[in-house]
Amino acid sequence: MANITSQHILNASTNLLGFCLIVLTSLHLANQSEILFINLLTSGVAILLIFSCIFSFISIRTDQQKREILLEKIANFFYILSLLGILIIILLISFNFIK
Repeated sequence: MANITSQHILNASTNLLGFCLIVLTSLHLANQSEILFINLLTSGVAILLIFSCIFSFISIRTDQQKREILLEKIANFFYILSLLGILIIILLISFNFIK
């Protein structure tokens, strides 16, 4: 295991997955479930984070160097996409409360 990036991706992805679950739960508890787009986007980001977790975990566990690098790149791609999704979610929630 030459790289250590996968471990950081796994840790950050699981933490952000918890953030997505808190957002979903808080929207439902506050009876804001009519904001369907934010719910769908948050669910999509949660799925991207799950894929990021899976690929980074497999990258950590593999013994083949080429496979490790490929899986880490895939995990990183899903992680970046999910970060962009979280940015959009935060902007939408902020604009919704400003109204």
